[in-house]
Amino acid sequence: VFHSFGGGTGSGFASLLLERLSVDYGKKSKLGFSIYPAPQVATAIVEPYNAVLYTHTTLEHCDCAFLVDNQAIYDIAKENLSIERPTYTNLNRLIAQIISSITASLRFDGALNVDLNEFQTNLVPYPRIHFPLATYAPLVSAERAYH
Repeated sequence: VFHSFGGGTGSGFASLLLERLSVDYGKKSKLGFSIYPAPQVATAIVEPYNAVLYTHTTLEHCDCAFLVDNQAIYDIAKENLSIERPTYTNLNRLIAQIISSITASLRFDGALNVDLNEFQTNLVPYPRIHFPLATYAPLVSAERAYH
């Protein structure tokens, strides 16, 4: 499930959706990619409240949740990629690249190919601690890549 912690639809509807999926498909692994709100790119004043309320639902109904900090993505786009004022398109492309690299072993055949159960087993030490850290490197701007 891809959603945002801060928005009304991202936190409210996703909360209901995850709860229903948990009830209907309790034994299936649920993998979530969540965008955590940031003050620099906030669109609503209630984003922090929505994030706090939705965190409980994620703890209960999601088996493995990758959090993407919107502020960190904004800072990376601004400082590492030399974008003066990053747009939602810039941030979304960076997030898509990160998620693509995380799920590559799930999508393609090969020696490192794993299914969701093995993915969750390797990344989640305890059921309540199911927020693995996503990293991606190197991040350099196009100008610096061709020095």
